[in-house]
Amino acid sequence: MQTIDFVILVIYAVAIFGLAQWVSRDKGGKQKDSTDYFLAGKALPWWAIGASLIAANISAEQIIGMSGSGYAIGLAIASYEWMAALTLLIVGKFFLPIFLKNNVYTMPQFLEQRYGPSVRNVMAVFWLILYVFVNLTSILWLGSIAVHTVTGVDQMVALAAIGVFALAYQIWGGLKAVALTDIVQVALLITGGLIIVFISLNQIGGAEGGVVAGFNTLAERFPEKFDMILSRDNPHYKDLPGLSVLLGGMWIMNISYWGFNQYIIQRALGAKDLAEAQKGIALAAYLKLLMPVIVVLPGIAALMLVPNLSKPDQAYPEMMKLLPPGVLGLVFAALVAAIVASLAAKINSIATIFTLDIYAKIKKGSTEHHLVAVGRATAVVAVLIGILMAKPLLGKAEQAFQFIQDFTGFFTPGIVVIFMLGLFWKRATTASALVAAIGGAALSGAFFVADKMGVFVIPFMNRVGLVFLLTLAAAVIVSLVAPQKKVVNVVSLEGVSYKTTTGFNIAGVGVILILIALYVVWW
Repeated sequence: MQTIDFVILVIYAVAIFGLAQWVSRDKGGKQKDSTDYFLAGKALPWWAIGASLIAANISAEQIIGMSGSGYAIGLAIASYEWMAALTLLIVGKFFLPIFLKNNVYTMPQFLEQRYGPSVRNVMAVFWLILYVFVNLTSILWLGSIAVHTVTGVDQMVALAAIGVFALAYQIWGGLKAVALTDIVQVALLITGGLIIVFISLNQIGGAEGGVVAGFNTLAERFPEKFDMILSRDNPHYKDLPGLSVLLGGMWIMNISYWGFNQYIIQRALGAKDLAEAQKGIALAAYLKLLMPVIVVLPGIAALMLVPNLSKPDQAYPEMMKLLPPGVLGLVFAALVAAIVASLAAKINSIATIFTLDIYAKIKKGSTEHHLVAVGRATAVVAVLIGILMAKPLLGKAEQAFQFIQDFTGFFTPGIVVIFMLGLFWKRATTASALVAAIGGAALSGAFFVADKMGVFVIPFMNRVGLVFLLTLAAAVIVSLVAPQKKVVNVVSLEGVSYKTTTGFNIAGVGVILILIALYVVWW
């Protein structure tokens, strides 16, 4: 990096930090209460919701990790992004009406209202472990790889700096500081991503051919990297097993992530009303359709521009080295923006779950000011743990994105069973939810061990689908054999309407038509 690149990065850091503090300032001397801090006062506009959903989602594990998977696997990894667009529409139409009608703040809170405190406690602890030891650490580690590769700064120094900046960025303002600045973060992310794609394809296509020729050259040189549905003889079939990406386990992964994941759904829960939340969801769906251009295509381009990498996850940072001074600073600032925005989102959600679902239940009667203080302290502790554990957990991972999917796939089947039955089947019991939570993880672990031993070899996505079906059957049987003796369900479906606006319906049809076209072209 040259001086101009560092200047651009410093300008970004100062500007985004100042903007975050300004938009979340206390007005009229009013101090933040828990609703202000954890849900932005339930007043988020649609554009902030849509941008914040993407900013929370797209981070180092997507940009670095999916580019690495693009290098190793190809365009097929884009199914995670494209199928997520359709999943978002389902969440907006069927899940959000129930959550907002019941004034849900957190996912563990919904589980308590539906099943009782035991299920809430189990899942709150699970989510805290997952967010701190998988999500937080992965973003810190992959982000530090990018910073080290581009700037030459020691990786552990970069890791600590990223964590501290993300913590400081959101610790005072909470969700409002994150969500209301994410429109800037996403704009920078998309701009920077498109720049690196344009320059890389232009370099492949040559001065006369340009971007289109560059893309065509890639497709001709590496046709196997442009297959969306992998055949059984593909070496990466185990990562993306054929039609399972459309009909199987990927649905379970996506529904769990976009529908029942606190640091994602928290943005929609902060909407001023359902219609505003659904407009934000529709915006996010279209942005997801664009994401593979930014996070997958650079990895495929790296096959020509920087071949023979020792690790696939080096693809994106190495591609950044090809950028001229000034442009490198802008693209690097975009990458840092994605890392910081996503880190801040996860930090805030960790603080939300611990404070509202664990601490507030133990220390009943705590003042609003005290709860906000606990949330801030929790954020500090979470970041410190993430900094210390990032290298031990991810230092040896070949493809970090696949590592994350494989690990979270242990738990997603049980989560989806618990919520889907809780939302749409009145007879589901507390015991069935606990069976799904514990049994789903145990079954996943058993299949994982069997696969490693060669006893029962199965792609992890198929494992997710199989465990979901087995866990669903077990939960239904438990509910029917041992009905709930004491009523604990206080989730109300009265007055819940699944009718959506004409605008949302048109947006949904548009997403479906685009998806059909994409899969027809690159099947």
